[in-house]
Amino acid sequence: MIEEICKKAKAASFQIAKLSTDDKNTALCRMANALEANTEKILAANKKDVEAAKSRGLKAALLDRLALDQKKIQTMAKELREVSALPDPIGTYLSTWTRPNGLIISQIRVPMGVIGVIYESRPNVTSDSAGICIKSGNVVILRGGSDALNSNVAIGEVLREALSGTNVPVDAIQVVPSPDRKVAEELMGMRDYIDVLVPRGGSDLIKTVIEKSRIPVIETGTGNCHIYVEEDADLTKATPIVINAKCQRPGTCNAAEKLLVHKNIAKQYLPIVIAELRKNGVEVCGDEETCNIVPDVKAATDQDWGTEYLDLKIGIKVVKNLNDAIGHINKYGTHHSESILTVDFGKALQFIKEIDSAAVYWNASTRFTDGNQFGLGAEIGISTQKLHARGPMSVQHLTTTKYIVLGSGQIR
Repeated sequence: MIEEICKKAKAASFQIAKLSTDDKNTALCRMANALEANTEKILAANKKDVEAAKSRGLKAALLDRLALDQKKIQTMAKELREVSALPDPIGTYLSTWTRPNGLIISQIRVPMGVIGVIYESRPNVTSDSAGICIKSGNVVILRGGSDALNSNVAIGEVLREALSGTNVPVDAIQVVPSPDRKVAEELMGMRDYIDVLVPRGGSDLIKTVIEKSRIPVIETGTGNCHIYVEEDADLTKATPIVINAKCQRPGTCNAAEKLLVHKNIAKQYLPIVIAELRKNGVEVCGDEETCNIVPDVKAATDQDWGTEYLDLKIGIKVVKNLNDAIGHINKYGTHHSESILTVDFGKALQFIKEIDSAAVYWNASTRFTDGNQFGLGAEIGISTQKLHARGPMSVQHLTTTKYIVLGSGQIR
């Protein structure tokens, strides 16, 4: 099954690479319309997934990622239309120069080819990834988690049907219909057909893909994100930022998982922020100093500092100073998103320069690390590695380059 899917994808990749921007945009708009027209079909499939997940005791934050409603489907359609409105990166000239021998050399953007996406229980990834890949002239093979199998298959069917009658080949979108892990491992071995693999999900999924894939991997997603409150921070703004970063959608990779507080304001600020976190249903654990200031806080373990909770839970640590905060984040963070709250530009600049993460904030919530929020359109993932792309990945990040060399008979 997998090899047949991959062969069809490879053949489709040569067709879509030749298409015009108008061809791709027409297909994207038809896909958006089809999602809205088939809302009931998609919601019926999603209902099966949600009921099965509830029976297995899936925690609330992950259920939030899995569950669809009419508004979410409208958002999926809206994001496809936004992708259609983005500039087409394919064929863009990055630079051109002439050599002393008269050769004219240009570097242009071209599609990668076939993109494989392995992801967990987020059905919107199916449409987002398909849209971004088509806009960037790529084919996508989607293998979602078992939790969202019915939803993903239904969305994939709707999107493929929408391509009928357009110049984009139907096989530009393929959903693997099996939840079997052996099928996923087979997909990871299809190096002859798939050009790059993008895992989206928790640390276990990403680790598995990195260890088992024979295909180049763009590592995404694990988000042990931090907020550091400096001693000079505006505390009236700090608490809303912390609550937003932790509580708005705790199951996302850009939600804050750790709060660091300068020792000089810890006695004043910790009781305030912990009380507000608890009002929002957040479980709090802390280091020894935090527990001394607020005695009923649960003691954090060494394992807590490196854990991405994806839930209404946060770890709090009192730090000596800015350097201590930076050291802690670079040691325990996952290079995703970190924020400093301070009124001091110099401290903010040091934090921005020295934190080794894909996105670094000054006086803002980490929840903004998102392709749409950055104005990039929908994203295929948030890269936390350093090769090729880093941060939210949209259409321009799913391209590679080639050189065009124009001569007039030159020989070497």
